[in-house]
Order: sequence, then structure tokens, then C-alpha cells
Amino acid sequence: MPVDLAFTSITEADDPRIAAFRDIRERDLTGRQGRFIVEGTVVLRMLAAAHKAGGDFEAESILILENRLAGVADILSEFPSDVPIYVATASVLDAIVGFNLHRGILALGKRKSDKDIAATIQQLPQSSLVLVGCGISNHDNLGSMFRNAAAFYADAMFMDATCCDPLYRKSLRVSVGSVLSVPYHRGGGAVEMLETLAAEGFDIWSLSPAGTKEIRQITASNRMALVIGTEGDGLPPDVLARFHTARIAQSPQLDSLNAGTASGLALYQMASAIGRI
Repeated sequence: MPVDLAFTSITEADDPRIAAFRDIRERDLTGRQGRFIVEGTVVLRMLAAAHKAGGDFEAESILILENRLAGVADILSEFPSDVPIYVATASVLDAIVGFNLHRGILALGKRKSDKDIAATIQQLPQSSLVLVGCGISNHDNLGSMFRNAAAFYADAMFMDATCCDPLYRKSLRVSVGSVLSVPYHRGGGAVEMLETLAAEGFDIWSLSPAGTKEIRQITASNRMALVIGTEGDGLPPDVLARFHTARIAQSPQLDSLNAGTASGLALYQMASAIGRI
């Protein structure tokens, strides 16, 4: 084990110091005072970067399988020395989390602040591209949307209150940690959220199979917002009636793509239109 890392060995699954990591599949920490579980090397690295940057996120503790410690020593060294690193054998770790954790890497993180929509918009640059989710209840899709937002240079992501929490463990993992790097706000109603963005100069483009323009026809503007709805029902009629609509040309054998794929295609087109890629 690395001799320059300070860590504490955990030998019992009921050790109170690692209580937050117990049975994480059944009791995900999302929504509990802003705390969340990070899983895997990639997301751990993103948490280290977020903590080091002094932004909205910080690490509270780390739990590592003992034979993975040396392999992630460089990442662990990026955390402040006051973040405890706990180490356990495979049998103890599996007993703690409630299943076989083959990745062997967990961390407990916390969102330090939850800015309102006005504050989030105020931090955006004058020329902005944002992604908006309405009713996204699938954690895989939400994680994919964050990953797409990071990949195509979106400045922020906005979600209405009916979207699932992006700090859910699976969303974080699917986003490859982009939830920790893309500024976001979640809350309120869809129409109210979009009207707030429109009042701040955003051209709103709602994606729908019945959109009036194909995504390649979307014209560039100084501030642009792409709106994605849930699979199945799509965006609410009052959203589609108020703002621009766009569609993705595709085979008539299918009426739509999943939210993750659709957001990637449309964001790529919009980012291209404004010269970001």
C-alpha cells in the first residue's frame, strides 16, 4: 500500500465511521442534505477536481477496496488531508454496501450550495448554450444528458422539479462525473423555468418529432436553450405551444429517440451552429 497516504483500515461492516456507505443500493443518499455517493475511478477523479476547485461540491469521506488503493493513489492525493480514506477487504466492503462492489471505489460527497435559477443564470456567459430537461425520470438518460452537455460545451443544465435527482448514484456514474462539472439548477415548473430563460434572452428550442424545423435548420443566436422531454409522453403541450420546436430526421419506423441520444445529436448541431465545435 502507498506509504505516503494516510488511511484507516475498516475491519467490521458495522463500523459507525462508514455508516453512510451501508446498503447503498437500497438507500441511495441523494436528497439527504445534499449528500451523494460517488462510484468508480472516473467519477472519483471528477470529485477530486471539483473539491480542489472549491466550487459547489466537496468530498466528506472515501472508502476503497484495499487492493485498489495503490492504483488510485494519485487521485487520492488530490484530496485535502482532512478527508478520511477508509480501506477494507473485499468481504468487508461487500458486507458494507450490500452487494459485490467489483469497482471497489466509493466516496461520500456533498453539494455545498443549491443556487436558485436566477443565480445560476447570472453566472452564465453572455453567449450561452444550455440544456433543459423536463420530466426526465430515467437516471441513465439524465446522466447521458449531462455527459452530452459536457461534451458539446453547454454552459449549464436546467431541470424542472419532475426530473430525477442528478446526484443519484447511477446518474453520476453514467454522466462519467459530468454532473460535478456542469453547473445546474433543478426545481420549479417547466413553463415557468423556460419563460425565465426566455426573459434572459434565450431562444428556446423544444425537441419533438412534430417539430417545425429539422435540427440542421436551427439558426444560431447569442443565447440558446435546447429542451428535452421524457420518453413516451415527450414535452407538455403548453411547452411546445410557447416556444420554437425542432425535430431530428429519422426513419418513420420509429417516432422518437431516447432522451440521451436525442440530446447528443441536437446539442452537437447547436454547438456547431454557434462555432463551439
